[in-house]
Amino acid sequence: MNEQQLKQLVEAAIFAATEAVTVDNLLQGALAGYKLNRPRVRQIIDELMADYSDRGVQLVEVASGYRFQTRAELGPALANMWQERAPKYSAALLETLALIAWRQPITRGEIEAVRGVSVSTNIIRTLQERDWVKVVGHKEVPGRPALYATTKAFLDYFSLQSVADLPALAVTRPELSSDPAAPSAQPDDTDNDGDTRERDADKAILH
Repeated sequence: MNEQQLKQLVEAAIFAATEAVTVDNLLQGALAGYKLNRPRVRQIIDELMADYSDRGVQLVEVASGYRFQTRAELGPALANMWQERAPKYSAALLETLALIAWRQPITRGEIEAVRGVSVSTNIIRTLQERDWVKVVGHKEVPGRPALYATTKAFLDYFSLQSVADLPALAVTRPELSSDPAAPSAQPDDTDNDGDTRERDADKAILH
């Protein structure tokens, strides 16, 4: 197999995969019959990324590996192709997710101290069911509260390789940047289906 055919094979393997693909996935799968090492496969992937750099579809690296996706700026126009709208989330849920993302690991109590309202069980459950948040341990204080952090699925959804790639937090509510030692939380009644402050998750968190 020549160089061009190898590049086509790697391209096809990543395109056909239903999830992001790692170099090891390629070596153990589509490239198993060829004597290639990791640096060589990465070189092929880099060449493909360059080939797609100015196309409507791009080859990108996310936390779980490599995948093809449409250019972010084309999203609004492409959304018109489907009648079903993307999920929308309440401001309360998005603020909770933002705090976990930028301050992880963080306890539920620390989130409540910053926001000034209690975090509903439904918010935490929704984030966990979406596989954006998980428990990564327990804080060594009385009661040993759970510590929450984001997952690879969260990073993949927002096309990030690691939490270090998170953009600067654009604070729209002053309390989100305040010290966790804030007043005691009050009940949060903003997490409901009729919340008029719902917005698209990726726009609210990352822009």
